[in-house]
Amino acid sequence: MNWYVVYTKPKWEKRVAEQLMQLGVNCYCPIVKTIKQYSDRKKKVEVPLFNNYIFVQLADKDRNLVFLSRGAVRFLYWLGKHAIVKEKEIDTIKEWLTKDATISVGQYSVGKTIKVNSGPFLNHDAVIKEVTNSHYVLILESLGCVLKMKYKPEEKEDKELIIIT
Repeated sequence: MNWYVVYTKPKWEKRVAEQLMQLGVNCYCPIVKTIKQYSDRKKKVEVPLFNNYIFVQLADKDRNLVFLSRGAVRFLYWLGKHAIVKEKEIDTIKEWLTKDATISVGQYSVGKTIKVNSGPFLNHDAVIKEVTNSHYVLILESLGCVLKMKYKPEEKEDKELIIIT
């Protein structure tokens, strides 16, 4: 069975996933914890990693089961066909969300292309977009995503990343 991407109504990702699981559909809605700033307080909340998207694993003949959920809008298409996500890519997302990757950019500067040498994105090329005392932002062009990763200041000089020329 293939993994497909389903476009949902705004803020319906978790509800659609729950409704589809009750129908017996294997689905995955990656969730991350973030801190929201309200006018009077800060609160930790769980939000979907991808706004308006969930992943469902279905046989071709069962694709219409998705539309039994009121929040499901349509399937995502790529080159005129249903977009299919590889099992390996789903596993990479799950692994990334569960692991605490510790990689550092050390003395490297913004704009350099590096090869990640640890964590779930091992051997992926990335462009350094931002470096601060507590985190860095990497652009993984091959996966089409931007990563903001934290590191401990004492680990900053311990590890090396390979610069690609």
